[in-house]
Amino acid sequence: MRIRIVDTFTDRPFTGNPAGVLILDSDTFADDDRLQRIAMEVNLSETAFAHPLPPGGDADWALRWFTPTTEVDMCGHATLATAHVLHTTGAATGTVRFAARCGILTSDTRPDGAITLDFPTSPLTPEATPAGLAAALGTEPLSVQDTGPHIGDLLVELSDEATVRGLTPDIARLADVSRRGVIVTAAAEDPARGYDFVSRGFFPRVGIDEDPVTGSAHTALAPFWSARLGRDDLTGLQASARSGLVRTSLRGDRTLLTGDAVTVIDGELLTSL
Repeated sequence: MRIRIVDTFTDRPFTGNPAGVLILDSDTFADDDRLQRIAMEVNLSETAFAHPLPPGGDADWALRWFTPTTEVDMCGHATLATAHVLHTTGAATGTVRFAARCGILTSDTRPDGAITLDFPTSPLTPEATPAGLAAALGTEPLSVQDTGPHIGDLLVELSDEATVRGLTPDIARLADVSRRGVIVTAAAEDPARGYDFVSRGFFPRVGIDEDPVTGSAHTALAPFWSARLGRDDLTGLQASARSGLVRTSLRGDRTLLTGDAVTVIDGELLTSL
């Protein structure tokens, strides 16, 4: 069985966020333990598994995502990677509909290869700074938002871009303050550099100390910064060591995420599902 590693939210290899992708020939998934063991072996932020669905339904492919330690409800970069593999291999054309734990997701691939994902917007609810969060981050938040049921993160606004970039949080202590993870963000210091806001994402509770580029986080970042900046179409830079750009378009209860992808490894899984 073919397994591919795809770098996402980038057009250059070895940057952005890598995801494992397995396109299954069967019409069902293997048992959960088997999928989890493969994701643990791949050892990236997420590995995606997809199989075709019968024609005539609400979706074309069933899609699931696993970190090295658990299954997640929503994942942007591994969905982008899956759409990229389906199109570059000829397995799908045009709009692709995925049935996932968070509902029906769609992808559209442009002639230049850029892919737009249609995801549910994460609802934001302001909350008081949880006890221990400032100490875990090493800086005092300006504001904190709960991001709702699909991603379950805390969205934490910090004072400026330099603070986001220079952050060295206590990862173990961060695991105590959120259901999934913590997204830190600030406005871009210089929007002329091609992005409107910066972010970083830490997800120790699902086995990811720092995620290189988190598509799902941008379903919360988009409404947060659209309200602040007064524009529905924005670009976010996730300022990890690998770095990546996510173009966001807020459309009410849906958020469009656009990015590029490149396959860097195409190999064979030497075990059956």
